[in-house]
Amino acid sequence: MKKISTLVLLSLFVFTYKNATAQDPEFTQFYANPLYLNPALAGSNICPRICINYRNQWPGISGTYVTTSASFDRYVYKIKSGLGLIVMNDIAGQGTLKTTNISGVYSYQLPITHTYSINFGLKATYGQKSIDWSKLTFGDMIDERQGFVKYTHETQGASKKSFVDFSAGIVGFSKRFFIGVAVDHITQPDEGLIYSSKLPMKITGHAGALIPVGPRGSETTISPNILYQQQQNFTQLNLGVYITKGSLVGGLWYRNNDSFIILLGVQRGIIKFGYSYDVTISKLTNASAGSHELSLGFQFSCKKPKPKYRSNICPSF
Repeated sequence: MKKISTLVLLSLFVFTYKNATAQDPEFTQFYANPLYLNPALAGSNICPRICINYRNQWPGISGTYVTTSASFDRYVYKIKSGLGLIVMNDIAGQGTLKTTNISGVYSYQLPITHTYSINFGLKATYGQKSIDWSKLTFGDMIDERQGFVKYTHETQGASKKSFVDFSAGIVGFSKRFFIGVAVDHITQPDEGLIYSSKLPMKITGHAGALIPVGPRGSETTISPNILYQQQQNFTQLNLGVYITKGSLVGGLWYRNNDSFIILLGVQRGIIKFGYSYDVTISKLTNASAGSHELSLGFQFSCKKPKPKYRSNICPSF
């Protein structure tokens, strides 16, 4: 019954909203997926970096959202810029609706003073949304006694829709503080499969600090953070803190009236691994089973460029 209900609701959504708009997938380990958060973070760690992310949202509800992404970025000293590539795949309704994006990212760093710099970033995306019509169910397929056994007379639209998208971002940072803004879907591309469905612009603001604690050289830091997102009528405020001690990282976030996020990460050598769990506190608490997210990163070593370029101090997760 859960499966049937999910497919029916998705069918109604597809055919009812002629001018429907979408909301972006999200990751709660924001800085473990830097190119998705803000294109200005491309090359922010100077040396080559690989980030792999997996999110399973609301696994307790049949047909929910599974999102994966993989990215590579580094600073290229010859052109004095950061370059990156990110691929993302989002699956909803047990594979009924799929979205795949591939993006190229460029960033440039402008030193302002000997302690403060600004990164500017641009992202160009080729996206494709697809729907599996065979997994949808409609009202005219229902038999009063036997259930969904009839053929539908609903008109099926295109199974795929491709689009081009653009984003921009800026990050300013010093040795202890950072602040950034990103604007996604600047051109608001149409991704509708049947009717017009423009992807609304998304604005993200994020800021934080890195505060050493304990005796000098203890490698213990506290990093308070704030992240705000707005996409059409949807707004989200995240308040959180990271505590790092040696190779271990712990984090706790609060998302406005929706969930608490608990994070545990490990950084050792070139590898970092993080796990986070969204504890749902909304009306979906008992049904959703929260959200699980995994991140795996590789931070390689390289020949450092001249001191004119500075690595960003954003958190790892």
